[in-house]
Amino acid sequence: MFEMIVRNKIVIGGLAIIVGVGAWFGLSGDSSSPDLLVTEDFTTAGTASDKDLVATLLQLRAVALEGSIFSDPAFQTLQDFGSQIIPEPVGRLNPFAPLNAGQGKQATSTSPRR
Repeated sequence: MFEMIVRNKIVIGGLAIIVGVGAWFGLSGDSSSPDLLVTEDFTTAGTASDKDLVATLLQLRAVALEGSIFSDPAFQTLQDFGSQIIPEPVGRLNPFAPLNAGQGKQATSTSPRR
């Protein structure tokens, strides 16, 4: 490996110089090149849907939540038609244990873990 480097040191040196010069020109800031960043002016009026959205958000900002709704008779006449959630049995302690290990019991191995 070292012998190959010694034999081809002129080629390797030339490649290093080419890479260095390429990096220098690539990374140096050239003032004559056009800017890659483009700026846009967003001060113009938006579309009608944007205006409607802003108006709706401003209305929502003005909403004040109070607890008086809970004492309202209409609220108190509401009924809950939800169903009760029945607890289900849980799975195995170790879901990755072989199936011949007992259900719900921790699988034990005869060899110590490392």
